[in-house]
Amino acid sequence: MNSMLVIPVCFVIACAMVPAQERTRPNLVIILTDDQGYADIGVQGAQGFATPSIDRLSREGIRFTDFYVAQPVCSASRAALLTGCYPQRVGIAGALGPSARHGLADGETTLAEICRSAGYATAAFGKWHLGCQPPFLPTRHGFDRFEGIPYSNDMWPFHPESPKAWLDLPLLRGERVVAYNPHQRDFTSRFASLGSAFIEESVAAGRPFFLYVAHPMPHVPLHVSEARAGRSARGLYGDVIEDIDDSVGQILGTLERLGVDRDTLVVFSSDNGPWLSYGEHAGSALPLREGKGTTFEGGVRVPFVARWPAAIPAGSVCREPAMMIDILPTVARWLGQPLPDHPIDGLDIGDLLRAVPGAESPHEHLVFWYRSKGGPEAIRGGRWKLHLPHRYRSMEGRDPGPGGGLPGSYDYDRRIGLELFDLQSDPGETTDCAADHPEVVVRLQAAAGAAHERLEREAR
Repeated sequence: MNSMLVIPVCFVIACAMVPAQERTRPNLVIILTDDQGYADIGVQGAQGFATPSIDRLSREGIRFTDFYVAQPVCSASRAALLTGCYPQRVGIAGALGPSARHGLADGETTLAEICRSAGYATAAFGKWHLGCQPPFLPTRHGFDRFEGIPYSNDMWPFHPESPKAWLDLPLLRGERVVAYNPHQRDFTSRFASLGSAFIEESVAAGRPFFLYVAHPMPHVPLHVSEARAGRSARGLYGDVIEDIDDSVGQILGTLERLGVDRDTLVVFSSDNGPWLSYGEHAGSALPLREGKGTTFEGGVRVPFVARWPAAIPAGSVCREPAMMIDILPTVARWLGQPLPDHPIDGLDIGDLLRAVPGAESPHEHLVFWYRSKGGPEAIRGGRWKLHLPHRYRSMEGRDPGPGGGLPGSYDYDRRIGLELFDLQSDPGETTDCAADHPEVVVRLQAAAGAAHERLEREAR
């Protein structure tokens, strides 16, 4: 694959410095947002709001233009990030709710466990969404500390469409409930402040650290701090994104004040594309097609930016394909830790992240499923993306709904056949060129089938 560097925003990784001479062992900070679209950061064309702190990560580090989530939905995407696996392999699909009796299994090795094995202090703040029963909580998966919500912020008794379907939303500290239905306007600043305090404690103790801040926003219902309310030209959604950007700036400021910013890897990304049925309360993936819940580019390609002053040349851009599953093996190598003793799907993208000249994606193919039933819906190989026949949802041509936090109605019966797109010239997936490149169709179709068979055989 052709070499170039990309940074999609919505997820921030900061890998802390150990001794000054160990420049390959950074502190790690991952900032992950929820439902933030590809175009919802300034450096990728945001309209009506500004993201100076996120843009700074790009300006002083690297931006990936072709960075992907493993599935375009909450729980599955997060499972891939923390395990380095396609979510089907680890038994996580869709979005787990309060009634889910399963979650991330004890036998899985997480990014936090790898960091802790290397002597890192570890903490997670924000949204977990990988199982709400005690065996599946962050403190059972390598995080020394956790404060946040166990699943999505709309799974509570104030849901605009089905309030009676949901229980009270718990706020957890460790494994203990400390409040129910907390005011969500404080979430973004609260979790950033907890993250900053954790960094201070880790540095004071002389320990490297892994901080995972998983903001519940901008997933609906949207809530913004009083300081940011009414400030953007994009309404409540823009206010929320600027609130998130402030939180990124707060964490960067803490790193600088403590003198560890040079040796900390900070990553910002999103768990999937925008939830388009929510109209003005949704983000944008333009010029990409569709959004969350689909395997079109708007659902699976996300903002991703990273900054590590000691190792990443400022102003780098990577155009090589990469995926959330690649974070774990990359960090494991930097920390000198072994990979899990069971199969994973991610590959080391360290050369891409460090903008090594001529570096190429280690992946021959990236495969896209949605939920757990059936085979892959799409596969990317180099510049080509093949959609396999499947049904999908779309808001194209639909009534946007009443607004004010109430969604419009998707058309759930859209269908696509065996269609091939050249993402290099057509990132919006507008022109099917399968008839012009039958050999590419055959090759990618075979690769998708082989990938599905392998996962079916090896699923845990």
